Amino acid sequence: MNSPSRPNTKRKASPGVAPRRKPAPKQEAKAWSELDLETLQNALLAVPAPLEAPDLGMLDGFLVGVLLQERPASPRLWLPFVSDTEGRALPRQFDPHVLHSLVLRRRDELARAIAARQWFDPWVFADEGDDPAQAVLPWVMGFALANEIFPDLMDGDDPELLEPLSCLFRYLDPDDLEDADELMEAIESLLPPDSLDEAVEDLVRSSLLLEDISQPR
Repeated sequence: MNSPSRPNTKRKASPGVAPRRKPAPKQEAKAWSELDLETLQNALLAVPAPLEAPDLGMLDGFLVGVLLQERPASPRLWLPFVSDTEGRALPRQFDPHVLHSLVLRRRDELARAIAARQWFDPWVFADEGDDPAQAVLPWVMGFALANEIFPDLMDGDDPELLEPLSCLFRYLDPDDLEDADELMEAIESLLPPDSLDEAVEDLVRSSLLLEDISQPR
C-alpha cells in the first residue's frame, strides 16, 4: 500500500484563532505505520455485504467533514457510516472493536490538528504521475457524504463559505451539485491543480478555512 501523499509545502493557519472545541490533552501523536493502515483497511474490507464500507481516503474525508460541523456530532450518529456509506447497522456477529478504535484514533488526531489550525496529512493514496483530481476524489467524496448527513455547514449563508467549498467540491460530478448555481459558478472559475501536492494542500487549506468560518474567533 502506498503511503498518503505528503506535500512539501506545509501551510499553517493564521495564529490567534480560538478553537471552537476544547482540544484533547496534548500528547505526542503516534505516527500511523504501514501496519496500522493495513489493519484499518482490512477491518473495513471485513465488513460483510451488502454493507459497503468506505475506503481509507473516503473515510478520512468523512471524518474531517464531521469535525467541521458547527454542532459536534456524537459518534453514535456517524460511526454507522464508517462501516457502511448508507449508515446501515452492522450484523450482531460482527465485532467492530478494532475498526472503531482505529477510526476514533484518527478522528482524535484530526480534531487536535483542526482545533489548533495546524497542518494535517490527508489520506490520499496515489502514485507519482497520477491525475491529481482522481487521486483526491475519494477524500472529497467522504467529505461530501459527511455534509449530506450533517447539512449545517452546507446550509450556512456566510458568503465566505463559497471559496473553500468550491475548492473541495470542484472534483465532484456536476450532477451531484444540483440546485447549487452559485457554487457551480465559483467552481467554473477555478483552474485545475498543477500537481498532486497542490491538490492535497488545497484540501487542508480549505478545511482550516471552513473551521475558521463555522466557528469564528
